[in-house]
Amino acid sequence: MACEILHTEDGPLVGVIMGSQSDQEVVEQCARQLEEFGVPYEMVIASAHRNPDAVHEWAESAAQRGLKVIVAAAGKAAHLGGVVAAFTPLPVIALPMKTSDLGGLDSLLSMVQMPTGVPVACVAINGAKNAGILATQILGTSMPEYRDAISAYKESFL
Repeated sequence: MACEILHTEDGPLVGVIMGSQSDQEVVEQCARQLEEFGVPYEMVIASAHRNPDAVHEWAESAAQRGLKVIVAAAGKAAHLGGVVAAFTPLPVIALPMKTSDLGGLDSLLSMVQMPTGVPVACVAINGAKNAGILATQILGTSMPEYRDAISAYKESFL
């Protein structure tokens, strides 16, 4: 499992996981948004289908490693967000990836139709920037510096 970490003194607060290297170009928009807000994150590539043990281990240990929010990007069957949510008490934001088969509708529907007890939030197809904004908003519920960053960001639209 590849792992890229934006290093800080306190460690990452957001975990970003994607199912395939091919998702990275879109997912980088989430990373750039987190960087703009000064949010430390880690980014990994691991498929719920091809690397289920690695995904399980990463998700199960996320809270102990200090993560507060997870963004899970996947296309096609898109089970990554649900699998991660099954193994962590942390909030999970699903990021459906556009696909060549059904334009990402397959990804979106598999993410928003999670069974009771395994909820995931979901942003738009290829909505990586919004995933970064939502992750920062979640952090802002208990960390004023991120709430302030979101407030300043939204004021820039006025």
